[in-house]
Amino acid sequence: MTLKESPSQTAGPYVHIGCVPTRAGLDGPDPGAVMVTGDAAGRPIALTVALFDGEGARIEDAVVEIWQADGAGRHRAPGFAGWGRAACVDGLHRFRTVKPGIVPETRPQAPHVLVWIVARGINLALTTRLYFPDEDNAADPVLRAAGGRADTMVARATEDGYHLDIRLQGEGETVFLDV
Repeated sequence: MTLKESPSQTAGPYVHIGCVPTRAGLDGPDPGAVMVTGDAAGRPIALTVALFDGEGARIEDAVVEIWQADGAGRHRAPGFAGWGRAACVDGLHRFRTVKPGIVPETRPQAPHVLVWIVARGINLALTTRLYFPDEDNAADPVLRAAGGRADTMVARATEDGYHLDIRLQGEGETVFLDV
């Protein structure tokens, strides 16, 4: 017996209501709004993400989640939630977090943040990683697999943290992971 695949559906224009209810005027706090809940390991940083469509216009109705380790390389730790969620405000998704450390795995991974994106017109959420320009990223297996496009996942330093532009398609398209 062969089963037919059901059609996929886009997230729709109201995905932010369920994911970030304060954007719809509902009482908060939003899930994932606070990442650092106490004395977390790691240097506090501001992390911003901007999304761009294929024509270079900012996408302002998406939701971005980030998942990361704390400064000691732990994904769940006292004082640190390990994930955050933000809707776009003034063209940016903003997170107050800590700079992640090296995750102690069998294969070395450079400090990174997993970035998950949902928006209207996207049938399946997009996943990429954010790496830091001031780290030794050479041995990271994901960046090595990205080859000449690895720079699309490396953030730039800002006054109080880091910023990454994510291009969903077109010239300079960010590398997305098949997860």
